Amino acid sequence: MPLKTRLTQRLGIQHPVLLAPMGNVSGGALAGAVSAAGGLGMIGGGYGDRPWLEQQFAAAGNHRIGCGFITWSLARQPELLDLALLHRPAALMLSFGDPQPFAGKIKAAGALLICQIQTLRHLDDALRAGADIIVAQGSEAGGHGAQRATLPLVPQIVDRVAKSGSDALVVAAGGIADGRGLAAALMLGAEGVLVGTRFYASTESLAHAKAKACLAEASGEETIRTTTIDIVRDIPWPAEFTVRTLRNAFVERWHGAEAELKAAQPHEMGRYQAAVTAGDFATAGVLAGEAAGLCDAVLPAGEIVTTMVAEAERALAAGARRISA
Repeated sequence: MPLKTRLTQRLGIQHPVLLAPMGNVSGGALAGAVSAAGGLGMIGGGYGDRPWLEQQFAAAGNHRIGCGFITWSLARQPELLDLALLHRPAALMLSFGDPQPFAGKIKAAGALLICQIQTLRHLDDALRAGADIIVAQGSEAGGHGAQRATLPLVPQIVDRVAKSGSDALVVAAGGIADGRGLAAALMLGAEGVLVGTRFYASTESLAHAKAKACLAEASGEETIRTTTIDIVRDIPWPAEFTVRTLRNAFVERWHGAEAELKAAQPHEMGRYQAAVTAGDFATAGVLAGEAAGLCDAVLPAGEIVTTMVAEAERALAAGARRISA
């Protein structure tokens, strides 16, 4: 039997599993596959590329999906929101910035507003914007994030939302890659989960095959939060957010030597971009979270969804038996 929560009811989906809209990873094929399996797939709008975004909406076919944007980057190209809304997404997710300037347009278009937050201050911004769904992202997550860990952050956000009187639903993110993580999130009071790293290592993911292989072989202890990836790409992220990525030779060389990297950036940027093109992940980054330790194979996205839900059902049943024994 499917796990029914207020999230599945509000989104009209079968399983409380959302695909994280990872830039250059969560394309239309992956989003469509997650939705086809009963979750909600979301295309990663990244830093904004109109032709790419059009291609990915087309690649999703007729599946009902959503889309996610980096809020501070979207503010530089607000017309991309109009483009996304033309495709009538089920939901629009905003993260890493104040969602309020975009909230009205999203809601007027009939899409649900999902706000990913990393701190209590971000929660206040999301509530003021009238978020329908709030994703509480812990620092275990891959890619950009802040400092709060998932386990204490999620229930605190659940409590704060309840006290606010908002009917927003809370979803957990960060370090969740299997059914045990989904079951734990539900016990923390979340209505579902947003999953990135596990879907990074999926057949439909746009990530390079060698990057997926690196992730499948890695342990959670091989990740690190760093600013080096943003420095070398010359992407000026707000200081409160760092990247969690797999350790490699590039990160080991420059983490802790950020001032030196900034001075060498013009040269290092070309070398880094060449590594990305060549699939050289001793230099290029694999932006994965601590859940890498739970991803030991590249699998179809639909199989990941169904396996995760079945594992969660078993975990919840087994937990109840242990408590009552």
